[in-house]
Amino acid sequence: MENTAVLREWFDRVDSEKTGSIAAAQLKHAFAVGNLDFSLSVVQQMIRMYDFDRNGTMSFEEFVELNKFLLKVQHAFSDLERGRGYLVPDNVYEALVKIGFSLDSPAFYTVCESFDQNKNGRLRLDDFISLCIFLQSARNLFNSFDTAKQGRITLDLNQFIFCTANCRI
Repeated sequence: MENTAVLREWFDRVDSEKTGSIAAAQLKHAFAVGNLDFSLSVVQQMIRMYDFDRNGTMSFEEFVELNKFLLKVQHAFSDLERGRGYLVPDNVYEALVKIGFSLDSPAFYTVCESFDQNKNGRLRLDDFISLCIFLQSARNLFNSFDTAKQGRITLDLNQFIFCTANCRI
C-alpha cells in the first residue's frame, strides 16, 4: 500500500463512522480482514507509536507513517522467509538488523521467545510485526530518556514505572 490514494481509500473504508480517525478496534478488525491477527494491545501500541497528537486514535497522516514502518518490516520478513511463511531465529536476527535493530544475544533470544506465540521457534508475519512494534516502541521510549544520546540511561523508580506502563504489549 505505497500509493497515497490507495491508502486513503483503505483508511476511509476502515473509518466507517467518517470521523477522520481510526480507533484501535477498527484497526484490529481491518488487519484481521487481511489475515493479520494482532491482539488489541499490539494495535494500541501501533497507534501510540504514531499518535503524534496524543488523542488515542490514528489520523490519516499518522496512518501513513505507521504504514511506512509496517512496509519496512514486511519487506524484511519477505526477504528472509523463503516461502515458508515464517522466520527462524537466525532469519529474525538478520531481519531485525535490516530494519535497524541491533540486540545482544540475551535481549534477542528473550524477545524471540516472547513473541513466538506457538512456542515452536518460528515467527509468522504477525508475530514478527508485533516484535518490531515492541522494539520500536521501546526504542522511542528509551530515546526520550537518553537525552545525551549515549545509549545508556539512569531511571528513578517513577521513571521505571512510567516506562513499564508505556511499553507493555
